[in-house]
Amino acid sequence: MNTLILRTGARVTVLCGVLALAACGGLLKNSPPPAPVPVADSLPNPQVLLLGEVHDNAQGHRLRFDELRRRVAAGWRPAIAMEQFDRETQPLLTRAARDCADPECIIRVMEQPRWDWSLYRPVLDLAISYQLPLIAANLSRSDASRVVRDGVKWSMTPAMVSTYLAAPIPADIVGAQKKEIQDGHCGMLPDMMIDGMVNAQVARDIWMAKLIRDQAPRDVVLFAGNGHVRKDIGVPRWLKIADPQLNVRAIGYLEPGNSYPGAFDLTQSMPAQPRPDPCAKFKK
Repeated sequence: MNTLILRTGARVTVLCGVLALAACGGLLKNSPPPAPVPVADSLPNPQVLLLGEVHDNAQGHRLRFDELRRRVAAGWRPAIAMEQFDRETQPLLTRAARDCADPECIIRVMEQPRWDWSLYRPVLDLAISYQLPLIAANLSRSDASRVVRDGVKWSMTPAMVSTYLAAPIPADIVGAQKKEIQDGHCGMLPDMMIDGMVNAQVARDIWMAKLIRDQAPRDVVLFAGNGHVRKDIGVPRWLKIADPQLNVRAIGYLEPGNSYPGAFDLTQSMPAQPRPDPCAKFKK
């Protein structure tokens, strides 16, 4: 999640002005945009592949799954780390992945209702079919809330602090995360809340990096929001801080109007998912 209120990558550009709303609505209903051409990545599989997402964009999920399926069909056997599972549920997830014969069983056992599991079902099915380990990669909401209150180091062991936070959080990460959090809340978040939420986002990214590195020597693919897989401020940045030699590759899956120059090794563009104005609840 990009913030504690709006999920990562769920920020959107409003494509229709007020005067053009009816015409644009007709376009969405009668003339859907053509399917995007998948990005071509001809490089060998990296040690760590980070695949972003706009959480509710169904077409983006299909494109991303096709990217992973292509690599697995060609012989790659990574562990699959997922933002959708909290790290403390790993023992339960390991048992479910071992004992379940279908994705519905895993979804039922894990009880994570805040996600639209219809979008992640193909990934779980692939993991079952190829016996790929599933890694619970996220910080829970309760732990993130504690980090907001008590600081980014609260959730970490001394070894993690030594590895990732021997120096202060780089100023460019703090500045960019502040902007993302404020933009994700439509510019209406009180200033007093922002620093704590930056700490929560940083803690999430560091934990994802740590859990990815724990899978070595096995390769890993991470499924997470675009904000988490950004090379400049997300998980890849913390992976490089911990292990500069690690071969990391990040692909962002972006809707129109969302551009982060240099943040990804490759970007996949796709049409915006029709949705209500995400700022409406803040405007109230």
